[in-house]
Amino acid sequence: MIQNKIEIIEYSDDLKEAIKLLNYEWLEKYFRIEESDIQSLSNPKKEIIDKDGFIFYAKLNDEIVGTVSLLKKTESVYELGKMAVSEKAQGYKIGTLLMEHCLDFAKQKHLKTLILYSNTQLESAIHLYRKYGFSEIKLDEGLYERANIKMEKHLL
Repeated sequence: MIQNKIEIIEYSDDLKEAIKLLNYEWLEKYFRIEESDIQSLSNPKKEIIDKDGFIFYAKLNDEIVGTVSLLKKTESVYELGKMAVSEKAQGYKIGTLLMEHCLDFAKQKHLKTLILYSNTQLESAIHLYRKYGFSEIKLDEGLYERANIKMEKHLL
């Protein structure tokens, strides 16, 4: 039996298309691609990395199958966003691994708070966020059309 090898790696320019492809896959399935998605996912280095954000990828047996980002909001608050796992990699706990990586990374960087925007239709995602201590807070309107829930987790 072949052991599935999963590793979490950081953004590199040769992987720039992966964040777009993975996010477009689920956005087209459940919602629609918004203008802000096109902008940030088409140029992740400029829109996320160059603005003091971070992008991570999950690699399963040498194939990129998941991604997540930490987008800088203030010095101590980052948004956990752009999380996506390919349908073909469901069941490998990729979302859990990406979440744990982000939480460990955020603590190492001494970030105080992580926020996220989601939709209650995405039940498995909401379950994952609650499992890792995110709780619902007041949703600010207008950031994402599809968002109907905002959550946060205090790290310090």
